[in-house]
Amino acid sequence: MMKTETLDARYLDLDQWPTESAVQAMLEGQMAAIAAIQSQTAAIARAAEAAAARLGQDGRLIYVGAGTSGRLAVQDGTELNPTFGWPTKRLVFLMAGGFGALTQAFEGAEDDPDAARADIEGCAIAPCDVVIGVAASGSTPYTVAAIEHARTLGALTIGIANNAGTPLIARAEHHVLADTGSEVLAGSTRMKAGTAQKAVLNLLSTALMLRLGFVYRGRMVAMRVSNAKLLQRGRRMVQELAGVEAEVAIYALEVAQNDIRRAVLVARGLPLAQADALLDAQHGRLRDVLRALEA
Repeated sequence: MMKTETLDARYLDLDQWPTESAVQAMLEGQMAAIAAIQSQTAAIARAAEAAAARLGQDGRLIYVGAGTSGRLAVQDGTELNPTFGWPTKRLVFLMAGGFGALTQAFEGAEDDPDAARADIEGCAIAPCDVVIGVAASGSTPYTVAAIEHARTLGALTIGIANNAGTPLIARAEHHVLADTGSEVLAGSTRMKAGTAQKAVLNLLSTALMLRLGFVYRGRMVAMRVSNAKLLQRGRRMVQELAGVEAEVAIYALEVAQNDIRRAVLVARGLPLAQADALLDAQHGRLRDVLRALEA
């Protein structure tokens, strides 16, 4: 039996416990879930570096999952555009049962490997694509089949699972094992397993964005400025990174149409066209542009 499905005798009468004691027990489980990925930092780093090398300027991130795992995968991917400016056209989500399964359960959808292979075929997979499959069990037929087929088509594949020795771990080129063990509530992989999956996805995608140059001096310089709060944040970034007064930062960000990287260069005195050319030459990596200017 998979560890995530086993009963823990300590919690057999959890429904009879005082509510605060039950909450404390569940919290301890969440903390244990985070501790379970401590041993996986090297694996996450290797996967992120391989993905960064593979994606280039055209590759897509393709997230695959079912149920809770699929919903967590979609959540991670959808955050990449507003926070890092990752193009939405380079994001694909394959959810067992389709997008309707994000808000309601579709019985049997996760058990259909043929649907997974068809979905992968429909993506027109290329070698520059990176496919990330997430499954607590590590054996969900839909997710395993998607990863397996994507790999045969040349994509880089990454599997995230909570049980060792499972098909997803074996068939993905890179894998991360979050061995969270039994749950406080048997079979409720939305808890410990889900928490670990969310953390792994956060670490993996953020490390990937670091390697792709979307971060400079601890700031998300490629974030999309989409509201008043983010506009203020963007202005502060430009002011701090360019070393200019607030008024200059405000003007530069307006000229750069709220693109922080372009605005930093404009605030430093570059014409917008030159800022664009330099960023294009360095594939949007602000650090490399500034290093070249200083040289």
